[in-house]
Amino acid sequence: MNPKVEGQVIKTPGNGIPRTSLASAVADKLREMIIRGEIQEGEQLRQDAIASDFQVSRIPVREAMRQLEAEGLITIVPHRGGVVSALSPEEIEELFDIRVLLESEVLRLSIPNLTEDDFKQAEAILETYEKALWKEEEVGTWGRLNWQFHSILYSRANRPRFMSMIQTINNNGDRYTRLQLYLTHAFERAKQEHRMLLELCRGRNTAAACELLERHIHNAGRTLKEFLKQRRA
Repeated sequence: MNPKVEGQVIKTPGNGIPRTSLASAVADKLREMIIRGEIQEGEQLRQDAIASDFQVSRIPVREAMRQLEAEGLITIVPHRGGVVSALSPEEIEELFDIRVLLESEVLRLSIPNLTEDDFKQAEAILETYEKALWKEEEVGTWGRLNWQFHSILYSRANRPRFMSMIQTINNNGDRYTRLQLYLTHAFERAKQEHRMLLELCRGRNTAAACELLERHIHNAGRTLKEFLKQRRA
């Protein structure tokens, strides 16, 4: 593995950045590379190599890897360093089941408090997302745009712990979801369901919006589970 910092300068502790901030910067870059598929499942992460490539000491790298392990993205193996986690189809399905419970609840709480500005912002992101889905070179942006769209609809629930858990779960499944979208081209269904969800939220139809969201996530989980089974077979 030879990770490169693209468009981002990670400063060393000598530049006055607290170690915790430096570790977070390293974790952010590694997380992005895993989610984008630049670092594949099962691939080994060596602290000394990462420290050398990112031009930092091994201490923030070690702390960053602990953070990624807590998020479930890597497993730290004695004498081997970190290894990018490989999720089984059953684990993927369970992650999506958890998403259904958490996301439908925060959406239910958020809808009554959403503003017209929220809807305009969500629609603008959705338009960008829809265009990106048809551009192969923008596959790396799909997960980020999808999360931005959903998180706006959840934002008025005032449940920061829920949101943190939901984002962690999305990070774990995003690399698989993008791979599935990329290879199956299930773009039109994603577009229709997102559009319908936005309109139901705008119309304050909470029950129908939550029902659609649950169906949207369940279908994605089942499809992804079958996709992974076939691909790994």
